[in-house]
Amino acid sequence: MKTRAITGFFFIIVMLASVLLGHYVFGGFYLVLSLLCLHEFYGLNIKSGIQPNRVSGFANAVFIYSIFALITYHDQPVYHSILLLLTLTISAVFLQELFKIEVAPFTNIAYTFAGLVFVIVPFTFFHALAFVKGEFNYHFPLAFLLMLWANDTGAYLVGRAIGRTKLFERHSPKKTWEGFIGGVAISAGVGFICSIYFKELAWNQWVSVAILIGCFGTLGDLVESMFKRSINIKDSGGILPGHGGLLDRFDGFLMAAPIVYTYLYFVVNA
Repeated sequence: MKTRAITGFFFIIVMLASVLLGHYVFGGFYLVLSLLCLHEFYGLNIKSGIQPNRVSGFANAVFIYSIFALITYHDQPVYHSILLLLTLTISAVFLQELFKIEVAPFTNIAYTFAGLVFVIVPFTFFHALAFVKGEFNYHFPLAFLLMLWANDTGAYLVGRAIGRTKLFERHSPKKTWEGFIGGVAISAGVGFICSIYFKELAWNQWVSVAILIGCFGTLGDLVESMFKRSINIKDSGGILPGHGGLLDRFDGFLMAAPIVYTYLYFVVNA
């Protein structure tokens, strides 16, 4: 428990610093973090006997994140032209598989792309959160993290105290409906508090973001649990003592970030 608390404390400090130290640190940090999560995802597949194309997978990951980061920094026509090079980088996944001798080549290809969709795309959306109004604004990613942590903590505490009704026992035996509702409610409370300090949105819009994070964050947690159970693994890794792997810490993040960005994009530009 002590190890878990110490790890959690430093994890939160690093995450907050990554948001508050400006857009260069913000962009670079989440690129590295997304690659570490992708490394973990591919490593889990390798343990289960699947051989994703890591070289082309990482090349695509860096390209996808970087080009969309450039578009959010400075939306210039040249970056949209460079985006078309994605056709070549995607082709490299298939090309690499041609030179391998594998029993199930398209399984390897599918899991290579699954890593990009499941891991890299959400981090790209999260990075874009800071630019949803055009210029860099740390309020949106910071509020997102605060509401996500509130949901996770609230679901754990409420579920442990009064949780009785299983939410999705087949994939996550410890999760309960009571914990889920408690997590969403506490996240909504944090969303309301964010509205007091971050005036970009009305209070009801911040609360709506919190509810989306609670619902889709829980979905992400369940999806990651389903993935780990499908390959017979308890933790995605051991990089965070007492907490498991990075994917274990960012499972809710992966589903919630694209949804929240989409909601904010339409709200802000309405």
